[in-house]
Amino acid sequence: MKWFFVVLVAVFFALQLKLWVGEGSLREVQRLRDAIAAQQTENTTLAARNAALAAEVADLKHGLDAVEERARSELGMIRRGESFFQIIERGG
Repeated sequence: MKWFFVVLVAVFFALQLKLWVGEGSLREVQRLRDAIAAQQTENTTLAARNAALAAEVADLKHGLDAVEERARSELGMIRRGESFFQIIERGG
């Protein structure tokens, strides 16, 4: 009976060790939960960016206003008959 009790205590400590330190331990589970939360945050940010890019692509495909806006802001283009004025502020 004494050996049975010793074996039972040894099994109990082995299971406790696995629970706290080994593979699938509470520490590892918490680390994985933190990693999942961080990945979900990143996914949310990337989904918002993708939605904005998809809206911009759709606008560029279907509307000339977006193309004109890009041409004006990025390429400095103007329409025929328009006058371009550039205002330079003095430094200092």
